[in-house]
Amino acid sequence: MSEREETRRIQFTGKSSYIVSLPKQWVLDLGLKQGDQITITREGKAALKILPTKEQSKYVQQEEAVLEIDRDDDNATIVRKLVSLYFLGYKTIQVKPKADRLQPGQRNSIKSAVKGMLMGAEIISDSVEGITVQVLVNLLELSVDGAFKRMLHLAKSMLKDALLAVREENLDLAREVIDSDDEVDRFGFYIIRQLKIAIQNEHMLKDMGFENARQCLGYRLIVKNIERTGDHATLIAKDLLEFKKSVRKDVMEKIDDLNEFSITVLDQACLALFKGDFNQAELAIKKASEVTRYEKKILEAIKSIKDEEEAYRIRRMSENITRIAEYASDIAEIVLNMNIEKMLRKK
Repeated sequence: MSEREETRRIQFTGKSSYIVSLPKQWVLDLGLKQGDQITITREGKAALKILPTKEQSKYVQQEEAVLEIDRDDDNATIVRKLVSLYFLGYKTIQVKPKADRLQPGQRNSIKSAVKGMLMGAEIISDSVEGITVQVLVNLLELSVDGAFKRMLHLAKSMLKDALLAVREENLDLAREVIDSDDEVDRFGFYIIRQLKIAIQNEHMLKDMGFENARQCLGYRLIVKNIERTGDHATLIAKDLLEFKKSVRKDVMEKIDDLNEFSITVLDQACLALFKGDFNQAELAIKKASEVTRYEKKILEAIKSIKDEEEAYRIRRMSENITRIAEYASDIAEIVLNMNIEKMLRKK
């Protein structure tokens, strides 16, 4: 039984009522007193949810927001506002013109953002008078951990595909890598939305597997590092589209070795996150420091390359991949901070 669980006996009073007492500390924490009302909701066959009536609004997911825009509002600004409302956890977002009508460019930007950036969101109404966006995904249907694992897998695949595209001079594959970056961002936005809802709702916080709101902040920083991983894969793919040719095979093999090492460290750091393992995170940080060995091999190889353009491209690819090992180390540092109290409790 956890620290938050208590066993209470059901008592019978009067002719037909069953009663159970409330935990004293819970009543004190919420500032309740005799005579205050609570709301009891049946959830499924065996669970009851108890909320104080005066606090209930804090625990209910916000239903609807209205975003009014001017005729001259910049498309990028509109999209940023839309994404911010998505983060805040609204189920329905209505985008309306303050006057006149939505401009064609504004409508197209909103529809592209919903399709490409907001996971679980669908447009249920679309006209010059306004667009209604509804978030259909159930909050617990795709867990934060589940979304993060898919996001991580996609970012790692992007890295491998980007280098394969360079090796084979495959421009189509490079374009696929660039397109995949939007999917990584979609998972990132979805996770941020969930974390914001969890911070505002103590019940959702526990359902999502977090012990406290501080852990949500750590998760938010980790998600940003995975987003950046996808960004670096995109930069490698864009390099190929710009120069339309590969680099020396012997150097490419060294870059592949650097990439495999960086992904291994990233996996180790994320495994520490999933397991809540302080020691595993320590090992990942130490492992990440070994990245300099792989960098030195590439720098040595560059010295023999006379083509300045090719040397520049190799150096830039190496820097992009080295960043992944650095992000892995950052993730492991965050895992240490998230789990240090466990170490104290053990001692």
